[in-house]
Amino acid sequence: MTHNVTIYSTPTCVYCKMAKEFFKKNGVKYTEHDVAADEAARNEMVDKSHQLGVPVIDIDGEIHVGFNRQDLEQSLGLR
Repeated sequence: MTHNVTIYSTPTCVYCKMAKEFFKKNGVKYTEHDVAADEAARNEMVDKSHQLGVPVIDIDGEIHVGFNRQDLEQSLGLR
């Protein structure tokens, strides 16, 4: 099954890098928005998550705040 995955991140965020590495390792295609440089993406992220912390990961409309490998595996059907 193909999932619609979007990650809102910043270039200096360690957990954002971990999430993106997790996606690459598991062959998950994703769209990335740098909320440090893109005000529209930042506003979209806040609308979805109601906060400014990153990463915010949207999987098929389900919002994940932070990097939790088990939650992501479950949402993506990887386990």
